[in-house]
Amino acid sequence: MPEPESQNGHEQDPEPQPETEPVPTEQTQPQLEPKSKSTPEPEPNPQPESEPVPTEQTQAQLEPKSGSEADPAVNDADLRETTIHSNETYANPSPTPQLRKDEGSRTFTMRELLNGLKNDSEPEREDGNSPYSPEQQQQQADQNNAAMDLINSVVGVDEEGRSRQRILTFAARRYATAIERNPEDYDALYNWALVLQESADNVSPDSTSPSKDALLEEACKKYDEATRLCPTLHDAFYNWAIAISDRAKMRGRTKEAEELWKLATRNYEKAVQLNWNSPQALNNWGLALQELSGIVPAREKQKIVRTAISKFRAAIQLQFDFHRAIYNLGTVLYGLAEDTLRTGGSVSAQEVSPNELYSQSAIYIAAAHALKPNYSVYSSALRLVRSMLPLPHLKVGYLTAPPVGASIAPHNDWKRSEFLLDHEKLQQIPRGEYKQVPPQNLSGRLVDAVSGDKKTIKVDIADIISVSACADLTLPPGAGLCIDTSYGSVYLVADSWESLDGWLDALRLVYTIYVRGKSDVLAGIITG
Repeated sequence: MPEPESQNGHEQDPEPQPETEPVPTEQTQPQLEPKSKSTPEPEPNPQPESEPVPTEQTQAQLEPKSGSEADPAVNDADLRETTIHSNETYANPSPTPQLRKDEGSRTFTMRELLNGLKNDSEPEREDGNSPYSPEQQQQQADQNNAAMDLINSVVGVDEEGRSRQRILTFAARRYATAIERNPEDYDALYNWALVLQESADNVSPDSTSPSKDALLEEACKKYDEATRLCPTLHDAFYNWAIAISDRAKMRGRTKEAEELWKLATRNYEKAVQLNWNSPQALNNWGLALQELSGIVPAREKQKIVRTAISKFRAAIQLQFDFHRAIYNLGTVLYGLAEDTLRTGGSVSAQEVSPNELYSQSAIYIAAAHALKPNYSVYSSALRLVRSMLPLPHLKVGYLTAPPVGASIAPHNDWKRSEFLLDHEKLQQIPRGEYKQVPPQNLSGRLVDAVSGDKKTIKVDIADIISVSACADLTLPPGAGLCIDTSYGSVYLVADSWESLDGWLDALRLVYTIYVRGKSDVLAGIITG
């Protein structure tokens, strides 16, 4: 998605760029999921390719991986890992070749469309019993002609593009015929919008007749009409938002772009309301907010950025190994840290300091790299932020813990102490002995580690079953954390709910990396 239009004037380390989820077609870059297109990943280079969404004057830019960016190393298997219905192939239920919808994560493939066209080569005949008058049908035909003129003028930039466009043009004629026969056929309107949106991908960036923007604008009109006729069509809201985002990116950081980004966020919100189980929609929503935060006045920016953070975090909670959202969350936290430092604002006890924001950013970027070590954009961002980790650990912070061996104890017996997290364990640090943790116990079970004569709480990552927030009267006041393991439950209390979010994400990410067999990659990151 967001692909910043301008550079910030600094030629230092690149800032992590957000990564979105576009509409996939078999003939486009394989890593794209729903529609926005991406730029190639930059190789590790101090020259920033583009300005990161959340920060305009960063000292070092990480390149946000927007859903409009292409990841050259990605293959179809990678795509299957990142999309909700990644391993499903949708077949047309009827002989009529229709562009498919799939809970907002994909639309159709050229192969499916081509097969559908082969299975039904007879053109659709006009229905003599149409309930609409000839005048209404003629009015609809006139409106359709303008859209067909745009599609007919697209030829594609190469032979593959021309082949794709011939299929799209044939499909468009069929949908135009269906709409002329029944102007309230919202399925035909939705599918025609997809054809227009895909046709825009076949237009070279410098083309003026037709322009990519004109095709996307016409697609937006079809989505608007389809959702008016069927207000629960979440796929249409989702792909409509992507088309609007593509139009906004063409306009840089202008007032017109700001209005388009606001409209895109509203459509993503509607798509999520109708289909809450879509990490792709949440990720793209966060990216649209991140783009918007770079345009609005400074007084509005932080609120929008924090909303974007909540969307990325929600996407990760739906899909723990969603590396794009994980990485994007790292970039937005990095940008927030940069903004906090640049403005020089004081940090209250309830707010997170810039150093802590940098450290959080590094955790997410490290986790994204561990899940996808072959992504060069993740690798280059990691080189920038690795030193911000509390090496040789991934996370170090404070939690309130009960006495060792007594998960239920009087509140006065609970003590706030320091904990560390690495690729193998969560370990309580005896007071005054930071980084003096004994070697990992290899027994593979929940144990009380001993440092000298002091017992501490330790949880092996391999033993974790689930990690969740909890509220229980047996816990001291605060943000409760429950770690269920195969040997019992461990209860801890974080300093704040925001701090709890950080612990929950870190523990879940480390466990997900372990389950995916990538613990050695994470170990290499934090131990060198």
